[in-house]
Amino acid sequence: MPGALVPELPPTLAAQLGIGDVSLVLDRRGSMIWDVHVGARRYALKLGHPVAETEHWPAQPWTALAPAREAAVLDQLGRPVPSGEWERGTWNMQPWHEGPDLQHAWKDVREQGTRPDLTAALRCARALAGLHAQGWAHGDVQPAHLILDDRTVHLIDLALAHGKPVPGDVDFPFRGCLVHYEAPEISARILDHGWATPTQAGDVYALGASLMMAATGRRAVSYPDHADRTEQRAAIVQGNRRPVNVKGPLKLLIEQMLRHAPERRPDIAHVVRTLETLSPLRIHP
Repeated sequence: MPGALVPELPPTLAAQLGIGDVSLVLDRRGSMIWDVHVGARRYALKLGHPVAETEHWPAQPWTALAPAREAAVLDQLGRPVPSGEWERGTWNMQPWHEGPDLQHAWKDVREQGTRPDLTAALRCARALAGLHAQGWAHGDVQPAHLILDDRTVHLIDLALAHGKPVPGDVDFPFRGCLVHYEAPEISARILDHGWATPTQAGDVYALGASLMMAATGRRAVSYPDHADRTEQRAAIVQGNRRPVNVKGPLKLLIEQMLRHAPERRPDIAHVVRTLETLSPLRIHP
């Protein structure tokens, strides 16, 4: 927007953390992410703040707590990160993961209509399987949260993860995620009650929808581009699924992951085993 102000990193926080070089990566809906350097190390600094009510969405005070909640989840996963409060909410700072997200990594797949990389799909599934094995559901699996480097995939943005208790002062109800990747049973619960609980079966659906989006550029469910979230969720619950037009052996697996009933979807361990069988290379964890 012409004349829009670019946010600045709060100087007191920058001084507290010893931050040198800094650049803004994202400023959207209650979340700011900064690419920062502290000495020779590079980090992602996340700042949360409340979202004001607009004609398109209600007020969302929980976004101010999201960085602190993510830090609590990471701590339980044995990956503690610095976190704290700033004047508008909470923050955390975690290691920067170099590499493209899944959507950017498969740009040529979408544009040239080639088969998606099964090795990349396997590594995405293994990243999610590692989280599930520790008793958690991610709750917000999407292509942007799967970061590919030369050896592995980093599953990021764990603020909405559920599985074990987190401190009550940073907790908040799960009110859904980016709807393109929301499983039908999650959408139905949110439409009926306003909140839901993330599940591992929902994560499997979301990973299938993410693989389809990255490979084809199309949502798994058909609804108008400008539909509001209630309309989007209603279409998901109704099962308005698009055909999985993905080339190669990944097509059948994605179709299984996107099954409407959660009990009919494979679990993530099955997804990993299938991809290990399909992969042309012997890929070690």
